[in-house]
Amino acid sequence: MLPLLNTLTASILLSASTLFNPTTPKTLSFDASAYVTVNHEIRVAVQKSTDMPVVVLLKNKNNKVLYEQSIGRKEAKYAIKLNVDELADGEYELEIKSSEGSITKQVNVSTQAVQQTGRTIAMQ
Repeated sequence: MLPLLNTLTASILLSASTLFNPTTPKTLSFDASAYVTVNHEIRVAVQKSTDMPVVVLLKNKNNKVLYEQSIGRKEAKYAIKLNVDELADGEYELEIKSSEGSITKQVNVSTQAVQQTGRTIAMQ
């Protein structure tokens, strides 16, 4: 029998139709998207329409900042892949913010056991 394989999965809990937090204004000068890749990375893309600085944050459930990246005034587009393989299982928050408001996404990181089944063939 083959041994159990561990796989790290991350999921971003958000509605596919909107990326905005309902409590923030809909007229932010930036837009952001995030999704999980097959390599267990979170791909974050930010596109700005003004010269306003934006900050990308990844925080744990205690609001401790684990990753922070400032996007300067002159950068109109920004993309990064965040590797979450070394994060402990739990809930995290991805926040993209400026002085106008923020876009927040909940991230759940969990290790799941994947069992590969064997197949037996018998002949009589």
